[in-house]
Order: sequence, then C-alpha cells, then structure tokens
Amino acid sequence: MARGWESKSVEDQVEQQSENRQMTVGSDGRRLDAEEAARIRQRQVLELERERILDERTSSPIRRAALEAALDTIEKQLTQLG
Repeated sequence: MARGWESKSVEDQVEQQSENRQMTVGSDGRRLDAEEAARIRQRQVLELERERILDERTSSPIRRAALEAALDTIEKQLTQLG
C-alpha cells in the first residue's frame, strides 16, 4: 500500500513539473521567470475581463456606471503592467 502512495506522489510531481514547464515558456519560445509568467497571466486575465465588460449591454444607468468604473480600473491596471 505504501508503494502505491509513493508512485502516485511521483506521478503528481511529474505532472506538476510538466505544467510548470508549459507555463514558463513564452509564446516566442523563451523561458520566463516566475514573475514574468505571473505578469503575463495577470495581463491575460485583465484583458479577458475588459472584453467581457465591453461586450455587456445594459439599459440601467447604475449598472452602466459600475461597468465604466470597472473598465477604468482595469485599464489603469493594464497600463501599470506595461
């Protein structure tokens, strides 16, 4: 039984290492450090959220104001990321 747990742990470690490799290689094929990879992921999240806000249609002035405020915040964060 202990051997089964041990092999499962090794399998998980190999899978985790494979996922880490995939995330640390940029679109141009170069390796990224953890901070740069995190910055790229954050930028992608912000861009997706921005698109979701821009696609949303509402006739409520209150909801529209909230969406505009959220959009301003996202655009400021994107500017800070560069």
